[in-house]
Amino acid sequence: MSKPVVAIVGRPNVGKSTFFNYIVGQRISIVEDTPGVTRDRVYSESNWRGRDFTVIDTAGIEELTNDTIENQMREQVNIAISVADVIVFLTDIRQGVTAADKEIAMLLKKSNKPVILVCNKADNYGEDPLEIYEFYNLGLGTPLALSAANAKGVGDVLDAIYEKFPESQEKENDDVVIKVAIIGKPNTGKSSLVNKILGENRVIVSDVAGTTRDAIDSEYENEFGKYVFIDTAGIRRRSKVKENIEKYSIMRSNLAIERADVCIMMIDATEGVSEQDSKIIGEAHDSGKGLIIAVNKWDEVEKDNNTTEKFKKEIYNEFPFATYAPIVFISAKTGQRVNKLFEMINNVAEQNAFRVSTAMLNKVINEAIAVVQPPSDKGKRLKIFYGTQASTKPPTFVIFVNKKELFHFSYERYLVNCIRNNFGLEGTSVRIIVREKSEQYDE
Repeated sequence: MSKPVVAIVGRPNVGKSTFFNYIVGQRISIVEDTPGVTRDRVYSESNWRGRDFTVIDTAGIEELTNDTIENQMREQVNIAISVADVIVFLTDIRQGVTAADKEIAMLLKKSNKPVILVCNKADNYGEDPLEIYEFYNLGLGTPLALSAANAKGVGDVLDAIYEKFPESQEKENDDVVIKVAIIGKPNTGKSSLVNKILGENRVIVSDVAGTTRDAIDSEYENEFGKYVFIDTAGIRRRSKVKENIEKYSIMRSNLAIERADVCIMMIDATEGVSEQDSKIIGEAHDSGKGLIIAVNKWDEVEKDNNTTEKFKKEIYNEFPFATYAPIVFISAKTGQRVNKLFEMINNVAEQNAFRVSTAMLNKVINEAIAVVQPPSDKGKRLKIFYGTQASTKPPTFVIFVNKKELFHFSYERYLVNCIRNNFGLEGTSVRIIVREKSEQYDE
């Protein structure tokens, strides 16, 4: 089920990042190294009163550039509005209502989204500081006093956010609708593919890289099933991300990946595979999503009998962590093999949600051990007692052993391959968690 999204908006230096870091329970660094991908982190997960939600920190409105402050502010607030289910509008009680606050308030009122008005830096005030009454003039309801630096009033703000969350959708609705994120570099044909599937110009198509700045949801139903296609902004190299608007496009693409069931990674056949492609597909892999690689513009490539196999080999060499992903060669322009995507999407979504009984899993593990004995080190041999499936999306298995340090990566890879050979699991990563038998584990 999709988690609610909460965006924190406001002027610079009103304490957005301080509030953000407090409610997510840690200091989130802007750049975080994870296997396969480097992310610009301006969002994180939190929980209040048993409800998980995603928090976006819209800090980082830079000083004057060629654009006016008003235009920059409007762009950022519009992005927050489009992404969020609930918006926290943070102001500075010490400075009072500013012209910039009025500008943001006007945009928020037009959005018809739930807005929580918060007056931060109420560090030395009582329960009802007189200065807070000025903020009623913004027309956004009752303002809440907060001291993010001292964690005063945080619970009241979180309670107000919780009350504005949309009702949880029925689980069965999520089960029958497959959410598909179309990801890739700018100008690889993502919007063209969505338009071809929908049979209409739902999203803007342009030769200018980066035309699509937001992730756009499009519902679609055919004889294969029900889908939501998410056309994401193209993800550029970090060195080329200069505008605030583009930083938030990257964030939105990452959010789209996180809420998708299946990701279709678009590669431009005329350009080949790049390092940036590897980082983008790494995002989907690290998030445990179902994955399909679609090589677009295949109609523009000169071919011989070995072209397809050579291209597949190049892709898997560049993405050695994603060799489980099926590859399809398409043309979003002509529609070549586009219909083939639906069966692939259904299969990959099913494999990503695969579950196996403990008895069947241990039968496969025991057969694997009989063929290739577990490794030993300094006279001590790895013993595998049993395994159980912990979760799905992606299929995740807990293996209980005598000593975790004896469980080498090469043997883990061997077991993963054995599991794949027995159960298929095309288009999904497989994760193994190693536990010593003495460790407690609750399935």
